[in-house]
Amino acid sequence: MKIRDQEALDYHSQGRKGKLEISPTKPFSTQRDLSLAYTPGVAVPCLEIEKNPEDVYKYTAKGNLVAVVSNGTAVLGLGNIGPEAGKPVMEGKAVLFKKFSDIDVFDIEIRAKTPEEIIKVVQALEPTFGGINLEDIKAPDCFIVEEELRKTMKIPVFHDDQHGTAIITAAALLNALEITGKKIDQVKVVYNGAGAAAIACANLQFALGVNPENLIMCDTKGVIYKGRTNDMNPYKAKFENDTPARTLADAFVGADVFVGLSAKDCVTKEMVKSMAPNAIIFAMANPDPEITPEEVASVRNDVIMATGRSDYANQVNNVLGFPFIFRGALDVRATTINEEMKKAAVKALADLAKEDVPDSVIKAYGGKPIIFGKEYIIPKPLDPRALRYVATAVAKAAVDSGVARVMIEDWEKYGDKLEERLGRSKRFTNLLFTKARQTMKRIIFPEGEEEKILRAAQILVDQGIAKPILVGNAERIQKVIEDLHLEFDSQVEIVDPKSFPQKEEFVEEFYKMRQRKGATRYYAERTMQQRFYFSMMMVRLGYADGVIAGLTTNYPDTIRPALNVIGMRKGIRNVSGMYAVIAKKGTYFFSDTTVNIDPDAETLAEIALLTAETVKRFDIEPKVAMLSFSNFGSTKHPRSEKIKQAVQLIKAKNPSLMVDGEMQADTAVTPELLEKEYPFSTLKGAANVLIFPSLNSANIAYKLMGRIGEAELIGPILMGMAKPVHVLQHGAEVTDIVNMVAVCAVEAGEMQ
Repeated sequence: MKIRDQEALDYHSQGRKGKLEISPTKPFSTQRDLSLAYTPGVAVPCLEIEKNPEDVYKYTAKGNLVAVVSNGTAVLGLGNIGPEAGKPVMEGKAVLFKKFSDIDVFDIEIRAKTPEEIIKVVQALEPTFGGINLEDIKAPDCFIVEEELRKTMKIPVFHDDQHGTAIITAAALLNALEITGKKIDQVKVVYNGAGAAAIACANLQFALGVNPENLIMCDTKGVIYKGRTNDMNPYKAKFENDTPARTLADAFVGADVFVGLSAKDCVTKEMVKSMAPNAIIFAMANPDPEITPEEVASVRNDVIMATGRSDYANQVNNVLGFPFIFRGALDVRATTINEEMKKAAVKALADLAKEDVPDSVIKAYGGKPIIFGKEYIIPKPLDPRALRYVATAVAKAAVDSGVARVMIEDWEKYGDKLEERLGRSKRFTNLLFTKARQTMKRIIFPEGEEEKILRAAQILVDQGIAKPILVGNAERIQKVIEDLHLEFDSQVEIVDPKSFPQKEEFVEEFYKMRQRKGATRYYAERTMQQRFYFSMMMVRLGYADGVIAGLTTNYPDTIRPALNVIGMRKGIRNVSGMYAVIAKKGTYFFSDTTVNIDPDAETLAEIALLTAETVKRFDIEPKVAMLSFSNFGSTKHPRSEKIKQAVQLIKAKNPSLMVDGEMQADTAVTPELLEKEYPFSTLKGAANVLIFPSLNSANIAYKLMGRIGEAELIGPILMGMAKPVHVLQHGAEVTDIVNMVAVCAVEAGEMQ
């Protein structure tokens, strides 16, 4: 995926600067709230904590708060760039903590150059945080710092550059050895790289059974052999090997396993040829591995390979580790992250890779079967099961090893709560884009000269989501492309209706369609010169797969050409509009938000069935609530009666669909309330599809969710058309356009 410099700068600078903000978790709108949050009310928990310091976990955010601490001396692949320059990375790490495990983070960049200075600063932070994630501190300082902090602090301290990489790599190694039938205590292992990650990986592999006599570690000076004095330190010295090998190539001969944490292109094909049969190669230099899978495959076909890259099989990605390890440690209030907890994480990840992979994960990675074997030895980074597997294993290990201060009695219930923390919202957008990438549909934009459309087209091309077709004056479009410094190459098609080779075919088709509805040949010719009608005809005749329009026009002016040219699906009475509302607690689908002002029972039933069908397209099982001001007949009124009639119609047409009503909105999304007050309801669990009784209520609800509820909105998703057509909100942002293209592409893929 290509990322341009300006795009990265814009991402970090537009709107609120950086990637994080702090939000209150308690009401803070009245004088009473203020008095409770601060003086005088705050004095009460302060005094309770003074009497019992452990109550800090009860009355403050400490138990879910981690510090990401760095002095910027070894930032990613950038080296010693300093604490300020490293801050964007630490903010990014904080976002990963939050997104993958719902852990709050303060990133703390410190101007401390010596291990002693770092230690002193971090020790002083202990009252504030439930855990410390050390990040991007150069070796050997990172070893000194972590060792001392783990001895002197009573909260978990974890250097992810070391242990995160070690845990993921170890899980991959265990599974690779199982596939090859090799024993861990007998394999010859070669390392290239002797920094923090390499040393941690080797130490953990020793703990899992690798024989130290069988491991050769190399650095930039060659093999770390017994008696070497050049460029050594106490941490490297632990890996001295009594071997005649002096170069990396020497070490490779007969090796079963190679672990690379070094630099690109340092491994040759000849080295790979010299390895033992059924070799294992982990080439994890980033962004480019020590040797690519293509290069290895050109000389051998018996190798199991992993890299740090997402575009190859078996990605070793730390995001499979640190969020879940800290989640488990925090939840049992562990005093440290010990070897038992790390081993538990390794085993959990290794075991997860052997489980049957859910359809959602398979579809998120291209749709091909994912089966434990050479191409799948470690879970995928987006596997939603990792949180439950790893965090639970780590928490159990903390309890069993005696470092937990909180006991968990019901592990199954704990696992359920872990899944509830994140809901399914992030999975929806991930799946949406991944499904779109599988088909790369041709999506046409009637407003191809607009800056936002062109910027969105660049993202679509860069991320491989769709093939944009831009309609408009070619010279004007090229001028905007140049002004914005966009790079499309040949990946975008530009079409001018006036010079399109098949324009006569379009005119003839439109004339045949409309000649008995008042259209003359002259009218057809003029109409086909209009970009919106022309674009709809492109889709009708198969020159494009879907249309995205409406950035500069109002809704009726956009939907009219769609209805006249493409028309509704056979058997559909009314088109309707839906929004995906991605809220903190999950993803919900609101209908009808854009078209039908006061639908009758038959129309409501059709809207519900279309919405359920669309939601299934996103691999989500619909649970449909038909909303009203009444709960199951509590108020007799024609408006609530039509909802009841709609439910009966839906059940008659699709008996297997989970749907119920009429019900109030809070009843629909609160399973406890539904189960307690209305146990007879056929709706089980919280509804995710909400069908509103009128356009008024639906439109108001989704807009309030977007503004006040701070939900992400994807839509309007137009339903019921014969071909994929979606109408943008007037003035939509680039992100909105990209999201709608993904929806359109997924729909086109399903309808082909």
